[in-house]
Amino acid sequence: MNIVDAIVLAFWVMLPAYVPNNAAVLAGGGRPIDGGRTWGGRRVLGDGKTWRGTLVGTLAGAALALALSAVAGDVGDVLGVALPTFPAPVVVALPFGAMLGDIAASFLKRRTGRERGAAFPGVDQLDFAVAALALAFLAAPGWATETFTLPVLAVIFVLTPLLHVTTNIGAYWLGLKNEPW
Repeated sequence: MNIVDAIVLAFWVMLPAYVPNNAAVLAGGGRPIDGGRTWGGRRVLGDGKTWRGTLVGTLAGAALALALSAVAGDVGDVLGVALPTFPAPVVVALPFGAMLGDIAASFLKRRTGRERGAAFPGVDQLDFAVAALALAFLAAPGWATETFTLPVLAVIFVLTPLLHVTTNIGAYWLGLKNEPW
């Protein structure tokens, strides 16, 4: 597999995991998942992790996975790359995994004394991708093993932090986020 094909494939298969956190920000507000509870004197997650955001983010990513599956053949023909469709379990696993990864990162931030919005280099950029991949491998191991080859995984772990930083800076400039990370 050449590098261009690996980049196209990595971006394609991770789009349903890239979109959920942005959709959750746009959905905004709602009841916090932790219900305001604390642990060790700190919020368990914080006000930024809500049931509505998690649901909207997961649904947005799942809808995108379905749409991508519908056009995979045509887009693949145009790009000259064999693009996979997403099996039903992966339609949910990638976006829900992304949301779970972000929730886990929030939990880690609170446990390490970081406030909501504080930077957590490395974790902020990869939490959602790692959890999305883990759930995809659990939900459809054969599909995931065939799709997430070593070249594709390498691209994902380089591409994801770059996209994350770029989209967060854009959201900050647009006034959708309070901090650029």
